[in-house]
Amino acid sequence: MESYILAIDHGTTSTRAILFNKAQEIVAIAQKEGSVEYPHPGWVVQDANLIWNDTMTAISDVLDKSGVKPNQIAGIGISNQRETTVLWDRKTGLPVDKAIVWQSRQTADICDEWKERGLEPYVRTKTGLRIDPYFSASKIAFILRNNPEVRALAEEGEILFGTMDTWLVWKLTGGYSHVTDASNASRTLLCDIENLVWDERLLDDFDIPNAILPNIVGTSENIGKTSPYVFFQEEIPIASIVGDQQAALFGQLCLDAGQAKNTYGTGGFLLMNTGENIVRSSSGLLSTIAWKIGDTITYALEGSIFVSGSIMKWMRDQLHLFDNVSESCMMAEQAKTTGGVYIIPAFVGLGAPFWDERAKASISGLTLGTDKNQLVRAALESMAYQARDVMDAMVRDSGYPITRLKVDGGAAVNNFLLQFQSDLLQVPVERFKINELTALGAAFLAGLAVGYWKSDELRIESDRVFNPQRDKSELDKRYADWLNAVAACQAFKPEMI
Repeated sequence: MESYILAIDHGTTSTRAILFNKAQEIVAIAQKEGSVEYPHPGWVVQDANLIWNDTMTAISDVLDKSGVKPNQIAGIGISNQRETTVLWDRKTGLPVDKAIVWQSRQTADICDEWKERGLEPYVRTKTGLRIDPYFSASKIAFILRNNPEVRALAEEGEILFGTMDTWLVWKLTGGYSHVTDASNASRTLLCDIENLVWDERLLDDFDIPNAILPNIVGTSENIGKTSPYVFFQEEIPIASIVGDQQAALFGQLCLDAGQAKNTYGTGGFLLMNTGENIVRSSSGLLSTIAWKIGDTITYALEGSIFVSGSIMKWMRDQLHLFDNVSESCMMAEQAKTTGGVYIIPAFVGLGAPFWDERAKASISGLTLGTDKNQLVRAALESMAYQARDVMDAMVRDSGYPITRLKVDGGAAVNNFLLQFQSDLLQVPVERFKINELTALGAAFLAGLAVGYWKSDELRIESDRVFNPQRDKSELDKRYADWLNAVAACQAFKPEMI
């Protein structure tokens, strides 16, 4: 009887279940769109129970669509949106509040308080990160500060914390396993990434009880089994949990130091494998754990862009510039140029390498002749400009020249974007035939853990390589104009009005 690997790819706006066969081909995909709430400006939250329901719906749908039986699944790999934080009651299994999404800036005041207390240097040394609302610690603190009863229960060990990997594993195992993997732990602002332990000083500084934290496990190992009453009466090994961006890095087989990828998703995420060395950034990047396999920890440099592909959703849903995002490529090509328009999509502040949570989105260079095609082109170009911001910093910090950029994510299907990215960076940009590389990475890691594949069997087939076609000096001039627009965006503050 043929067996399969099931990848659960939980993202910010959807959850997908994907079955891979032995030949590393996609057998079937099922997707459930998720809901995101914006209760106040800058706040982004989700219902963790709905995420769980969406996950089970996607799994049920993919099995129904494929005809695959649960007992044919050799192992499950889970990739997840990182940093998003949920606290729940250990006994009832019910969340105590809405999950705070990685994009949310509602904890900016807490982060400012921590910075004023001088905690930033220690945080950077131990976690490889910086104090920012992006990470989980301030989200935990926010929930505990605003729910005194929850804090009291947390002190007694009756409340559990998790990012979405922890939440889904806990639900899949019927409440048996409260774990997170090394890649997700490294995104909490609480983990000593050199020693892979929760840092007691940070827990004390942030006033977060140790009792709520999950156990840290490897990225590719047999973590536990699904509960029979949860998963169609089968006990299936959960063999990988991994943060979505690290999953994409593995899925694109960036397994050697110096190899890099960019994911054009809701946000944009450039990661470079730095091997067993922690590269400390002086250019606004993050040092993070890529994965832990066996006793070996592999590290990465990361630049996180808060708004990338989601700017196209904004243009569709709020500005109504097109009906389908697929139209954007043709519109950008028809525009020929942006006419000097630059869009800075700082809707929730600026991420790497600027880290300005109070920056506001802006459009500069508008004239009475600006048309919608030019706006769409400027939006697509903004995704590439932000990637260069990060990539230039990455090369400076690591000393590795990036000779090829591998790409994935929803917007990677846009030929205009990838050609402009190649021109802007002056390096080849490679897209693959399978665009579900986050899910593939989780599947690879799970398959390795259960012996479904051997490491030398992993393959990925190229779809197209975009090579630079435009003059470097012209693109460098336009990039300098982009940086001027970013500076203007950062200079503007609402309180100035």
